Amino acid sequence: MKLPVLCAADGAAWEERLFRAFAGSAHSVEIVRRCVDVVDLLAVAASGQGRAALLASSLRRLDADAVDRLLAAGVTPVGVVLRGDTAAEDRLRAAGVVHVVPEDAESAVVESVLTEAVRERERGGDPETSTARVIERSFADPATSMAIPPGSGDPVAPGPPRTSGSVVAVWGPTGAPGRTTVAVTLADELARLGTRSLLVDADVYGGTVAPVLGLLDESPGVAAACRQAGTQRLDAATLATLCWQLGPQFRVLTGVPIAARWPELRPGAVAPVLDAARGLADFTVVDLGFCLETDEELSFDTLAPRRNGATLAVLDAADLVLAVGSADPIGMQRLVRGLAELREAEIAAPVWVVLNRVRSGVVPGDTHNELTAALRRFAGVAPAALLPADGRALDSAMATGRLLGESHPASALRRAIVDLAGGVAGVRAPAGRRRGRRSPRGPARAL
Repeated sequence: MKLPVLCAADGAAWEERLFRAFAGSAHSVEIVRRCVDVVDLLAVAASGQGRAALLASSLRRLDADAVDRLLAAGVTPVGVVLRGDTAAEDRLRAAGVVHVVPEDAESAVVESVLTEAVRERERGGDPETSTARVIERSFADPATSMAIPPGSGDPVAPGPPRTSGSVVAVWGPTGAPGRTTVAVTLADELARLGTRSLLVDADVYGGTVAPVLGLLDESPGVAAACRQAGTQRLDAATLATLCWQLGPQFRVLTGVPIAARWPELRPGAVAPVLDAARGLADFTVVDLGFCLETDEELSFDTLAPRRNGATLAVLDAADLVLAVGSADPIGMQRLVRGLAELREAEIAAPVWVVLNRVRSGVVPGDTHNELTAALRRFAGVAPAALLPADGRALDSAMATGRLLGESHPASALRRAIVDLAGGVAGVRAPAGRRRGRRSPRGPARAL
């Protein structure tokens, strides 16, 4: 049985040539549908008619979102570019197309690239490795079988450098347990301990980091970073231009202030944004929404939009997850159920439970002991931190648009989060001290 291939050539001459060539019995692939545009291509891909797709580099609206939809439909994309057009190759790779062939390649070469691309994806091969091998073959001179590099460089563009920055995801169940308060204050305290800190607002239900810090909602923030990741490479320097600089070591990437803008935070763009963040900061603290549901397909007949996809993508990429819950009977019940949802989501990173708004009166007896015992009994874990309720300090900081460490450095809540930041960063520092000494334990990635 021949490998079914879709084609979207944007009217290029190579489409007719390959269509006629693959129609012969000598080839193991067959072009089963010639699509007029990306919309037509995605519709055919969702119907299950193809397992690979030949895509012209000039195809309009061929971005990372379209590539994500192809991959979700089980279709492996292969780009077709003019020989030596490095800019077109870069655009395709930035969109997520890792296999590329020149438009004047022989049909046998294109056939081998298509076959290997599908095989690599189905067996879960390393995209970087397969890219290097396939591009070297596809850009071989038919006469000499030698690799022809574009310009004077290597035909394979170098991947992003490995970095040591850690991602700390701040999540919590429904009910406003204080996720944003913990994320904002934790990011600030990590910066005060002498580490480079980046705060990212990735709440798809309406981020509030910007107003909490007194920043303008009009700043592009994380939505612009996702768009940049979908059209071209996003590196640490580019990401830095989209951030607010609140201190020598503290940057903020604001979120989407209107909940209806959640489609701008595509799951496929989250990974490159976090990769760039790792190169920009020692610790990237990400404020997340509450919902972990993945059953969007129950409401759609076609490929469903994934509102919670960005949240799950951050949790999958995180090195540490802080699960924030409110320290009252209702908040504890929601937290226990939320921790069960986290387990069902199969998050690989360690999860630290943070109980917020700890206060006497709402829990009978010794508040700390009762909360710890309840969490051990119903969730099987002990809290990593118990943050005292300090509404007066938070109200004052909110009214002035300042951080807790600026407005109330002696606050009990601030001191507790300093201790939490020290545990995350592996730094010992008393509350109120701005700098600290790194512990040999290293960053949260090693926890």
